[in-house]
Amino acid sequence: MGENRMMSLGALVAARDAGKAAPDLMIALSRDAIARKDPAIKAFSHVAADPPVASNGPLAGIAVGVKDIFDSFDQPTSYGSPAYAGHQPAVDAAIVDLARRQGATIVGKTATTEFAFFHPAETVNPHNPDHTPGGSSSGSAAAVAAGMVPAAIGTQTGGSVIRPAAFCGVAGYKPSFRLLPAAGMKHFAPSLDTVGLFAATVSDVALFAVLLSGRNLAVEPVDPAKIRVGLYRCAELGSADPDMQDALSAAADRAADAGFDVGEIEEPAALTEAREAHSIIQDHEAGLACGPDLSRFRDRLSPRLIEVIERGQAISPQVYDEARRLAKRGRAAAKLMFGEVDILLSPSAPGAAPNGLETTGDPRFNKLWTLIGGPAVNITGFKSGQGLPLGIQAIARFGRDRHLLSVAAALEPLFSGPQQHQTPG
Repeated sequence: MGENRMMSLGALVAARDAGKAAPDLMIALSRDAIARKDPAIKAFSHVAADPPVASNGPLAGIAVGVKDIFDSFDQPTSYGSPAYAGHQPAVDAAIVDLARRQGATIVGKTATTEFAFFHPAETVNPHNPDHTPGGSSSGSAAAVAAGMVPAAIGTQTGGSVIRPAAFCGVAGYKPSFRLLPAAGMKHFAPSLDTVGLFAATVSDVALFAVLLSGRNLAVEPVDPAKIRVGLYRCAELGSADPDMQDALSAAADRAADAGFDVGEIEEPAALTEAREAHSIIQDHEAGLACGPDLSRFRDRLSPRLIEVIERGQAISPQVYDEARRLAKRGRAAAKLMFGEVDILLSPSAPGAAPNGLETTGDPRFNKLWTLIGGPAVNITGFKSGQGLPLGIQAIARFGRDRHLLSVAAALEPLFSGPQQHQTPG
């Protein structure tokens, strides 16, 4: 869709560094796009009236949308909940402060589901407003997809970066656990809550990670013949939509055609068990982290959120500890598996974005990898029969973030080719 043409972070940085675009102009372009597009998309819960623009720094001139689950000292932070309407923190979350110190301009707070759980925000999918943008990082993914900002920050506890990235057709990067700081966010399940990033392409999201964190995560060339790619045959794969199953098969075929060493990987039993443990760990921790909110604000919380907090509070420490043991066994099994393969490919979601705004979709293809803690990236390119984006998730071993981003960047153009091979005529 022409009106949703995304902003390339790489192109903006290159233009700025070449003296062809001044930071204040770059921010003005983004603010103009928000003014024109956001009344329909509703990606932002708050837009800064006159945000300061830095003249230098690696992210100078880059307009960043920040999920409204992170504290910001100069913009209200409501965590997607009426209970915190108008709440004004005294200081920034660590990731927000880091972005500012690198020169970024925080142009607004992007819409989140309530406490980054399942109760939807008002955001619509830029590809079709009748469909969900996903969640819980709904606004961050939609703001990038609609061409309002070149980069955005979100979080993932189950599938809240990868799934909205897939539904909105953008690159979403869930780093290895704690690679980016979570201090100053509204926690839901602290041992799972992971800070993630959005941009138009894998190269753009990797560049954002580099400029934001100062880490060596820049995409580098890869030799496909030396990369072992595993098509992950998880227990959930049979439940994916036919369009998604076809896209995953096509992704594996295109990778093989390009010279990657592609094979199939069966899911170890320990990882199947770890996936089931995710909900117990998440809910128990939510019962603790959000218990104070339930005590004070029950009348301002959704029934769905109240239900999960109470369910979590009913889980005994002994049951929680057993789930943590299953998670630990799963991490050990993943480490062994990544001795046989460099990258796994899996659906980013069961299919394209569901119709209707009462759901944000299902995280069943994401929550295991959040629990395991390694990096994951949504790769765009495939489309459903309705023309909506279908995301392929690439996953790597804990700490192998740069390698994952580099391989994903090499796979991305392969996935963006024609859906069917056409002969020249």
